[in-house]
Amino acid sequence: MAVAGGVNVDIGGRAYRPLLPGDSNPGRVRLSLGGVGRNIAHNMALLGLSVGMLTALGDDVYARQIETSCRALGIDLSASIQVSGEATSTYLYVADPSGDMAVAVSDMDIYQHLTPEVLSEREAWLKGARALVADANLPAESLAWLCRQADGPVFADPVSAAKAEKLRPVLARIHSLKPNRLEAEALTGVAVTDETSACRAVDALLDRGVGRVYLTLGADGVLAADRTGHIRLRSRGGQIVNTTGSGDAFMAALVWAALEGADLAGSARAGLAAAAVAMAGEETINPRMSPEELRRTMKTISITEETI
Repeated sequence: MAVAGGVNVDIGGRAYRPLLPGDSNPGRVRLSLGGVGRNIAHNMALLGLSVGMLTALGDDVYARQIETSCRALGIDLSASIQVSGEATSTYLYVADPSGDMAVAVSDMDIYQHLTPEVLSEREAWLKGARALVADANLPAESLAWLCRQADGPVFADPVSAAKAEKLRPVLARIHSLKPNRLEAEALTGVAVTDETSACRAVDALLDRGVGRVYLTLGADGVLAADRTGHIRLRSRGGQIVNTTGSGDAFMAALVWAALEGADLAGSARAGLAAAAVAMAGEETINPRMSPEELRRTMKTISITEETI
């Protein structure tokens, strides 16, 4: 499996009490390795998939930590580049006492070095992959190159509403797209305010060539759709410790499920179960993630499914 995207140092703070803007909020601060692409790759590795990652690393101690971590997980970084004199991408976020992110700042300019010219030197690596996961941290022209060259199905994560625009020119080349409300709105111009408008948004994405859309709706579950119809799925019963990273686990499970031959609903159920596993742990990546834990969670949490 090939993953092309962001690898960050995550610096996260979680307040003990409701956040007070403009003031110092007592809480707990932790440093961990993250990035949408790396988080997805980490979860994929825990799910037993062979993963190679294409990213850009700085020339600093954080890059060494990332390399050591990926080596321990079996994630191959041989296709990645190291940029001398640059800092490794850094992501800073603050969460409220419930674990929901309140605000974040990202410093990811290093990914501008992942140009199509650089990527073309790694074409053989890409062509050998059974599937490609791409996140929109990469430059738009580089995402376009990757989607054109990939032989396997492309799974895309918009990352944010601002970065989602980069995927607009390549929607027809995407097998599975996982936007949230804001990202779907950015890609379609449809304000997602209720179930009807959510359906309009996913239909707009399907009309532009996306194979499957998984519109994540937070506590309201996911609206999954392809050309056969729409399915609304909701999950109940999981423990919520930290929601950061649940979307990355969802995407990793989509890839895992697709390789298992799952249909639209089965893939969405796997995604919801993976998100539940992720939210049950304190870390962005729950080390308990595994094929066995994912299958167990799919059986033990309550997932309702409705065709709409």
